[in-house]
Amino acid sequence: MLCCDGTTGRNKVDVDREIYTSVTKEAEEAIQKIEDKFATYWPRNIIILFGPPGGGKGTVAPNMEKLLNTPQLSTGDMLRAAVAQKTEIGLKAQEVMKAGGLVSDDIVIGIIRDRIKENDCKLGFILDGFPRTLSQAKALDELLREEGARVTKVIALTVPDEVLEERICGRWIHKSSGRSYHVKFAPPKSMEVDEHGKPIPESMKDDETGEDLMQRPDDTPESLVKRLEGYYTETLPILDHYESYGIVKRVNANQSQGGVWDEVDNALKR
Repeated sequence: MLCCDGTTGRNKVDVDREIYTSVTKEAEEAIQKIEDKFATYWPRNIIILFGPPGGGKGTVAPNMEKLLNTPQLSTGDMLRAAVAQKTEIGLKAQEVMKAGGLVSDDIVIGIIRDRIKENDCKLGFILDGFPRTLSQAKALDELLREEGARVTKVIALTVPDEVLEERICGRWIHKSSGRSYHVKFAPPKSMEVDEHGKPIPESMKDDETGEDLMQRPDDTPESLVKRLEGYYTETLPILDHYESYGIVKRVNANQSQGGVWDEVDNALKR
């Protein structure tokens, strides 16, 4: 028996659901075909993100991931994942770390080689925290050359040192939750200052629990000087290396978040 909508007694909601499922499946298949085509015939979008401590990489990187639909890869995360998965290269890294040694460039490159073979990297990926030295940059270039790829863009966030000191040395954290505060930009409700305008440590409490806040040992002016020396010493030669390919884009990260993102967005465009 046919109903007025031409169905054989089925609920119209069921019919609509089937139509929706069919259309959705066709759309997903079409999208997949386009992604596969790009992955096969177009070069992968391989980006290196540089920035000094406190430069704002943690804010920029997630937006880049969302825009480009490519994962952000940090060496720390990749190393921990390889060890947890007990991959061949992960076991080598674990052995070195247990012995108290530093993981070699060859091991790090091996971990990257394994990671970028995964499906979510087929259109590209964003490297954060690697390369740290010129030798690592050259090893990365060779790795990518083996598969006919190359670094396509280097985004370098720039911030004056005095601004970095204000950003980093004003940070306080709640250790157990990871909640972060800043004496200028996001102070805890309990904060009190002395006659010099400096926060009184005993007054720094977490807004939610009332527990003490703390500063990281390396969030001090003295430590920052050493961290910046290392960053500039290691990073400038890498930027010079990639400058010859015309792929380095410097971004003024000493402005509003919206302004920073506008510059990053423009830098990513071809």
